[in-house]
Amino acid sequence: MMVEATKKKTKKTKKSSRTHGLITLAMPNSPVSEQFRTLRTNIQFSMIDKKLKSLAVLSATPAAGKSTVAANLAVTFALQGNQVLLVDCDLRRPSVHREFGILNNEGLTNLLANHVGKGIDDYLHTSEVPGLSILTGGPVPPNPAELLSSNRMKQLEMDAAERFDLVIYDTPPLLGFTDGQILSGRVDGTIFVVHFGEDMKEDVLKAADSLKMVNANVLGVVYNRAPGGQKEHSYYYGYQDEE
Repeated sequence: MMVEATKKKTKKTKKSSRTHGLITLAMPNSPVSEQFRTLRTNIQFSMIDKKLKSLAVLSATPAAGKSTVAANLAVTFALQGNQVLLVDCDLRRPSVHREFGILNNEGLTNLLANHVGKGIDDYLHTSEVPGLSILTGGPVPPNPAELLSSNRMKQLEMDAAERFDLVIYDTPPLLGFTDGQILSGRVDGTIFVVHFGEDMKEDVLKAADSLKMVNANVLGVVYNRAPGGQKEHSYYYGYQDEE
């Protein structure tokens, strides 16, 4: 597949006046929003023999646009009527909170490091999209890989899969870090984001090899910022997202 583009108490957070890269909310009828709906459909058909409960969105290098893809994909699945959880697992450079204009004072780091007193509900954020919850990354820890490979993280993944229809994990870049590789081997499927015209072939091949090592189930590739055949496509493909 290849494309170009339970009720719980959750935190009430201050939100900014605009979101960063959520074209599926800002321009739901745009060709790019339609591409995200196509991506959603392709993902669902690729898992026709098994219910998709967890999905990792990753890239070979930084600034490929994976966080924007993960956020828009989460919105698209939630708008279909699913209960969706978007988790920022890029603990080295968290950015999902910026996509939705929410605070990142506490998040996944706190949840994994805090062994008593608090649970996931204490760190979840609501969004303006019905059915979409967000777990931000939180403060940057000194040991991201250790936290993501911990038994507490594995338990969180199992609990989230039972509670939500779909959990989407935004991971760190594959090259240079083991964090994304750790997660990609445990989720039901992965989506690989390639920055068109920027990511080198050798980097993409190295990243692909790292996914093979953990038997990751790669469902498809998203070419971000690929030149479109129609003028409307230039908005998204030229969008300057941070991660």
